Amino acid sequence: MSSESELNYPVAKKPITKRFQRFALIGYIGLLILMPIWLFLIAPREGHSNAFIFVVYIVPLLLPLKGIIQDKPYTYAWANFIVMFYFIHGFTLLWVAQDQLIWVLLELTFASLMFIGCTYYARHRGQELGLKIRKLKEELAEEKAAHESESKK
Repeated sequence: MSSESELNYPVAKKPITKRFQRFALIGYIGLLILMPIWLFLIAPREGHSNAFIFVVYIVPLLLPLKGIIQDKPYTYAWANFIVMFYFIHGFTLLWVAQDQLIWVLLELTFASLMFIGCTYYARHRGQELGLKIRKLKEELAEEKAAHESESKK
């Protein structure tokens, strides 16, 4: 019979963690829906093939899908690198495509929600699960201590 500490119980999410996850999901799903509708139906890009638009604007959003479905905090963290592309795209279009202002603002809103949500969800959920990125200072101190103990032997 195993003790209670040995069993794998799922760690419950705090309300703030759930809130940030909702932000991340609203932003992510919003971008996932907005981008194809905008780029294929509302304002197709002249001079670009549909395949190009799909690969450049849609595929990057599909990369973190599995990890988000599996609720992995690490995926939420690195998804922020992807969302930066949509910030750049949105801010660029604010300058050059003012006739599409509503769609640009939607993209920036969803990208902001995703960025804030992913950042803080990964942080809070990682803390709840006891995950942490070790600081280089701690790593070096452990290596130094291990090296000193070996040299004394």
